[in-house]
Amino acid sequence: MTANLEHDGGPDENGAPPARWIEAHEAVFAPFKPDVLFRQEATYSHFHGRRRLHTAERMLGMRGFLSAPRASRNATALFIRPDVLDVLEHHEHRDPWRAPPTNIVTQLQGAENPITLMSWHCGFPTPSGRVREAEEILAVADKTKKGWGFVGAGDCNEYPIPIGESVPPIDWTSPDITDRVHMMHRTTEGPDGSRVSCTSVDKLLLGAGLHDPARYAAHHLDQPRALDATAGHAPSAKGQGGPRRIDRLYLDPWLVRAVLEVFTVDMSGVSDHHAVVAVLSYSKAVEALARSFEPLAPVELAPAGGAR
Repeated sequence: MTANLEHDGGPDENGAPPARWIEAHEAVFAPFKPDVLFRQEATYSHFHGRRRLHTAERMLGMRGFLSAPRASRNATALFIRPDVLDVLEHHEHRDPWRAPPTNIVTQLQGAENPITLMSWHCGFPTPSGRVREAEEILAVADKTKKGWGFVGAGDCNEYPIPIGESVPPIDWTSPDITDRVHMMHRTTEGPDGSRVSCTSVDKLLLGAGLHDPARYAAHHLDQPRALDATAGHAPSAKGQGGPRRIDRLYLDPWLVRAVLEVFTVDMSGVSDHHAVVAVLSYSKAVEALARSFEPLAPVELAPAGGAR
């Protein structure tokens, strides 16, 4: 499960996490009993000796990890279920990230090879910065060459490539686009001077052979709702192009074949993002980590090839 809890639910109230934070953990996260929870905007989780992080651990029955805030106050976090995954390594990242990712190496109990887990929040204001951040994600995912698994997730602050998507691309020439600063954050200039939606994160990760499980569920498992928008549902987002699928997971080409289901979880009233859940078969994941079957072929990025 990946979830961007807006500003960590807000600051403490009377020495305790606020109502939105409590609701997110008790009513959204805990009922799903995720084996891995990728969190973004853990803004206040460093305060008071990481008190909020450890409160979340107790509420969820999970072990938590937190990145160090840098240019952005919104740290990332990652939680794992300790009776399913053993922690082998914890790596810290700095530049070029505005909000460094949380990156750990785990061992799925009963499996042959480790899995790298990475929770990220790509920088919202800089298209070129997101390219560098995606390149750093691929530096971590490179361990798949050694037989390791890879599962990464987070707020990409960019759009997926439009091929095979159910949410139509934004028309940046529309008079409905009134947030000009946001447009500069989310677009680059095309050859003719027009604004072109940023999709570099998706292009780089898919181009390297990783897979978006929502895309896989939609096109291989007949689950079109897997491609539902995850952010931009608030009325204020209309001037930014409306609902978009910017929160995504990425799996290596073996583990993605263990996916059974992908769906979004409505977090309205708790956060400005919906959560995304990917359900994997345990037995198939063990086979994937043993490389017992062929990997899923890379996604065709050119329109003529269609989405795979």
